[in-house]
Amino acid sequence: MTTILRIDCSPHGTAAHSWRMADELMLKLGQRYPGSAVVRRDLGAQPPPAIDQAFAAAMRDHQTAEAARGVHALAVSEQLIGELERSDVLVISTPMHNYTVPANLKAWIDQIVRFGRTFQSTAEGKVGRLADRPAFVIVSAGGFFLPPRAKQPDFLTAYLGSVLATIGIRDVTILPMEGLTRGDGPMAEAYASVRLAIDRRLAAG
Repeated sequence: MTTILRIDCSPHGTAAHSWRMADELMLKLGQRYPGSAVVRRDLGAQPPPAIDQAFAAAMRDHQTAEAARGVHALAVSEQLIGELERSDVLVISTPMHNYTVPANLKAWIDQIVRFGRTFQSTAEGKVGRLADRPAFVIVSAGGFFLPPRAKQPDFLTAYLGSVLATIGIRDVTILPMEGLTRGDGPMAEAYASVRLAIDRRLAAG
């Protein structure tokens, strides 16, 4: 059975454009993977804790799931990593906040990107320890961040792609929704563009 892990990050919840588009994507993934199970994380409602001194110390000494079992400082990290390890498809819906990822998504990233646990450092660089899987990242923004209309920098898409690659997830499809506060025309264009991109990606297998 296929398991889809869905991570939502907007503080607006179900009213968010990224959430609404994720709903549409989930319907299409459900058709592609009949009988699939869905695991949900609403980071807008329940953000993960920021890492602290106890986490940093424990991370150095407990680099496997077995070693981390029962370690309080790593309990949330292990839970979130476990959800990711058991998933076959990853869906992230997120707004762009101040040109980059929102704080709740950064907190999730800091919990799952763990030295020795989800990546290993080598002479050639960092090597992910998780299996690759399709990942869909819906990014919503009120302004324009893609050429040729970009009016603001984009530190989100390349960063998130690099972070996921660090832990082994390289099959990443970025689905940008921009200009969402620039009137009905740009909003309709954003939805249509992402719907087309989703259909093309799913058709490609």
